[in-house]
Amino acid sequence: MKEQKLTHVDRDGGVLMVDVGCKPDTLRRAVVQSDVLLSPETFALLKDRAIPKGDVLVTAKIAGISAAKETSRLIPLCHPLFLSFVDVRFYLDESGSRIVVEAEARTSSSTGVEMEALVASQVACMTIYDMCKAVQKDIVISNSRLVHKSGGRSGTYDSEDTSGII
Repeated sequence: MKEQKLTHVDRDGGVLMVDVGCKPDTLRRAVVQSDVLLSPETFALLKDRAIPKGDVLVTAKIAGISAAKETSRLIPLCHPLFLSFVDVRFYLDESGSRIVVEAEARTSSSTGVEMEALVASQVACMTIYDMCKAVQKDIVISNSRLVHKSGGRSGTYDSEDTSGII
């Protein structure tokens, strides 16, 4: 197996922002899924849009999209990107009182959009948590993972783990 070189470390072990200036722009897409586990009572309130703070999923969608646009300000050494598309979708799993949060980011750039999709998904999950914490304290955010990426030198990746997909 070929030894992997750390891309954000220079020869002396210092921090390095990768130079992507010579890489060609390609269409890039990343999809991340995360789970929010609620009690059956909280799930029912969310589904009925009866959480006291308002419409949880609409607010979480806006928060996730907004967060994706701020990724380079939050993650050190992350390149600022022009995002051509960001979406946050929710799949309600009533039997498990689970919300599958799926974030997708797209760009035409010289670097990938995995971090933007991850940030969008996590901030959407945290927004769900924030809006529901008044009625439930033990909410769990879990199982955050890249499920698809395409574009760039490394090509396409599709996760074999489909446990989050409904």
